[in-house]
Amino acid sequence: MRLARLILAGAFAALSLCAASNDPAERLPDPAKEARARALFKEVRCLVCQNESIDDSEADLAEDLRKVVRQQVAEGRSDVEVKRYLTDRYGEFVLLKPSFSLGNAVLWLTPFVLVLGGGAILVVRARRPEPTAPLSPDEEKRLAALAKADEPVA
Repeated sequence: MRLARLILAGAFAALSLCAASNDPAERLPDPAKEARARALFKEVRCLVCQNESIDDSEADLAEDLRKVVRQQVAEGRSDVEVKRYLTDRYGEFVLLKPSFSLGNAVLWLTPFVLVLGGGAILVVRARRPEPTAPLSPDEEKRLAALAKADEPVA
């Protein structure tokens, strides 16, 4: 009885996975182009989920983006052209791994520059001698008396 329930649960799990997969009617007839499109799906961010690729996302927008990518691949555009089309339309955020640019470099390097700058300031301040307060008139008299006492007699 327990084995039958386990088999039944496994069958329902397999059935639900099949139901969640992409519609075969949407797939490209050319397996090489479909493979290219699937590879691009993994590089494009779902703008609803934000931390998932459109390959992993079940959102309606991800489905629309998959259709757009497949259409672009079917029209013979290269991977670079497809990514450029998507970034022109949705901005650099649509790519899970954005391309290197001056704006990205500033964004990524600023924290390191701030930490290094703060460390340099701490090192410079640690090496500088502490400023001493000026002597009071009473302390100057006592210092002069001590200096006179230490002078060798000729």
